[in-house]
Amino acid sequence: MADDSDPEDKTEDPTPRRIEKAIEQGNVPNSPEINTFFILAAFTMALLMASGMIAKDLVASLRGFLMNASAVPADPAAYSEMGLRTLIICAQALCIPVGLVLVAGLAAGLIQHPFVFSTEALGPKWDRVSPMAGVKRVFGMEALFQFVKGLAKLGMVGVVAGTILWGERDRMEVFARLDPSAVLAAILTLALKMMAGMLAVFIAIALGDAVYQRFRWRQRLRMSKEEMKQEHKESEGSPEVKGRMKQIRAQRVKKRMMAAVPTATVIVTNPTHYAVALRYEAGMTAPVCVAKGVDSLALKIRAVAKEHDVPILENPPLARALHATVEIDAEIPAEHYRAVAEVIGYVMRLRRRAA
Repeated sequence: MADDSDPEDKTEDPTPRRIEKAIEQGNVPNSPEINTFFILAAFTMALLMASGMIAKDLVASLRGFLMNASAVPADPAAYSEMGLRTLIICAQALCIPVGLVLVAGLAAGLIQHPFVFSTEALGPKWDRVSPMAGVKRVFGMEALFQFVKGLAKLGMVGVVAGTILWGERDRMEVFARLDPSAVLAAILTLALKMMAGMLAVFIAIALGDAVYQRFRWRQRLRMSKEEMKQEHKESEGSPEVKGRMKQIRAQRVKKRMMAAVPTATVIVTNPTHYAVALRYEAGMTAPVCVAKGVDSLALKIRAVAKEHDVPILENPPLARALHATVEIDAEIPAEHYRAVAEVIGYVMRLRRRAA
C-alpha cells in the first residue's frame, strides 16, 4: 500500500474500500507483543501441566541407557542407534510443549485479524532497498518508538525477575545441598513464578502495543483528498462515462418509443410542445403510455403517428398533466381516467363512423 504521496497531505481517514483492499493485500495490523504473550502463556501452561509427566517419561525412557551404559558396544553403528533413540525419546517428550506453542502463535494472529492468504508480500518492493527509506526506518519515529518500547520492556521484565529472585534468595542458597529430584521440583516452582510475573508484565505491554499498532496501521492507510476523489471516481464511474451511458439509454428509450407509436390508440398533444401516445385495448384495466416527449421529440411522435394513421387530438391541459405524471409502459394515474376515457371514447366513435 505504499505510494508516493506526501504523508502531510494524507488528512482523510481511510475509506472502507481502502481498508478492504489493504487486508486483501495482506496489510493487516499485527502486534508482535501479542504473539510473544501467547507463546509465553503456552510455554507456561506446558510447564504447569506437562512438566511432571514429561520428566517421568524421560526418566523411565533414559534409565535403561544410564544403568547399562557400560554394556553399549563401542562401535559407530551402536552409537548411531543410541543417538537416534535418544532423539526420538526427546522429540516425544517435547511434542506437547512445541504443539502448544504453535497453536498459541496461530491463535495470536487470528485474534488480531482474520486469516488472510496473499502473495503481495512476496513480491519485490523497491522501497525496501532504497537508501532513503532505510534511513527513515532506522532514524524515524517508528524506530524511536520501538527502541523506547524495548528499553521499557527490558526494564519491566528485569524489575519483576529481580524482585522474584530476591524474594527466593534464601531458598536458592540451599539448592546445592538438596537431592537432585528436590532441586528439579524447586527450580520448576521458581520458573513458574518467574513466568507468571513476566506474563503479568507482557499482558500490559501487549494490550498497549496492540492499540498502538492498530492506530499506526490506520494512520498509514490515511488518504489525501486527491486519492479520495480518485477512489470515488473508480467506484462510481467517471462523469464522462456516466454521461455517455445516460445518452445511450436515452437513445434506446427513444428508439423503443418510436417503434411503439404505430400501436398507439391516440396521441394527445399541446399542440406542438407536448405529445403523449396512449394505447388501450379491450380487457385492459387502464390505458398505457407507450411514448411521450416535448418539442422536437413531440414533433417526431406526431410525424410517425400521421404516417400510420394514428388519431392525434389536441388537449393541452391533459397532455401536460400526462407527460408530468405517467412513465413509459405504465398505466395512467387514476385521477386522469375520466379525461382519458372521454378522449378514447371519442376516438372509438370516429372509428365506428369510419367503418
